[in-house]
Amino acid sequence: MVNRGRLAETFKFLVQIDSVSREEGTMAGEIRKMLDLMGAETFVDSAADKTGGNTGNLIARFPGNVQAPPLLLNAHMDTVEPGKGITAVLKNGTFTSDGTTILGADDKSAIAILLETLTILKEKALPYGPIELVLTVCEEIGLLGAKHLDLNLITAEYGYALDATDTEGIVTRAPSANRLEFEIHGKDAHAGAAPEKGINAILLASKAIAELELGRIDHETTCNIGIIEGGIAINIVPNLVRVKGEVRSHDEEKLHKITDQIVSTFKEVVENYKNNPAADDLPRLEINIEKDFSRTYIQDDHPVVKLASKAAENLGRKMVTKTTGGGADANVFFEKGILMGVLGTGMRDVHTVRESVKLDDMVRTTELLLEIIRLHAVGNGEPGKGS
Repeated sequence: MVNRGRLAETFKFLVQIDSVSREEGTMAGEIRKMLDLMGAETFVDSAADKTGGNTGNLIARFPGNVQAPPLLLNAHMDTVEPGKGITAVLKNGTFTSDGTTILGADDKSAIAILLETLTILKEKALPYGPIELVLTVCEEIGLLGAKHLDLNLITAEYGYALDATDTEGIVTRAPSANRLEFEIHGKDAHAGAAPEKGINAILLASKAIAELELGRIDHETTCNIGIIEGGIAINIVPNLVRVKGEVRSHDEEKLHKITDQIVSTFKEVVENYKNNPAADDLPRLEINIEKDFSRTYIQDDHPVVKLASKAAENLGRKMVTKTTGGGADANVFFEKGILMGVLGTGMRDVHTVRESVKLDDMVRTTELLLEIIRLHAVGNGEPGKGS
């Protein structure tokens, strides 16, 4: 039923459209044309006002041809860098880039799958309930599109995001995350002539970082310092450094505990230096802690899981629930009361120039999604009825 050639051409067409975060406008326009031709009711919300990008989220509604609860389907339109001038190469059934850029399978393999699925539903007149398609912007830079999605355009209470690897897995558990930013203000001075008159902000940051436990803290919790910015020249004692990092955990108590420990460490390093009488009101520490996203936890008996499992069984496949350490739009939807299982498209080595995806895996996910939608329609949203 899946048109392999059409699916491949759609994917190749999508990846050659530049759509790095905040520059998804052309991509949104092209996809909207396709959806309009399918008879969808399409909208672009005002998320761009908050993200600083050139388009908002793209939302499409299909009324369906049977009565059933609305089903939400989601993917994101943006890519990471290097994501401009992508050329997709198909060799031995596997898509790669030409090696100078990412491929963009994250998440355009998902968009191609969704478009193929919707095309098949329409051209084959298959039974399906109401579908609400949400293609977000700025997912890669903090799930910003989902965070600023106009919920007045959404009525579905559950659905599926396509933004994972395993085609036989559904992600039902993902962590909460805090973003951390510290600014240490020191005092500049000539590094050769009078270093004792300065306060080296980078040195203080280094002392604090050296005392932290980074990486995997336990099976539920991770911590990372990812950005350090500071200094003007090698002959100037740096008077300012910015340190940015994150904490993630499936346990809220652990998330707060590790966050508090990191904050206390930075405070202690700066305050201990202040015990030096020559320090005046410096060094000074500024702290900004933001909740990046909340955890997801979907029970195994929820319709999202049961539908995917039954669909896989009907296709002679397995479907296992999975826990991830990553975040996705699904985290934001969960926080807003919409439960989203995350399905895989087969993409590999994402965010690298070695990224790839097999056409066979994209076909498999299309088949799975079609069966999920069929079960949802014939069972009025309850798997097992009429299956």
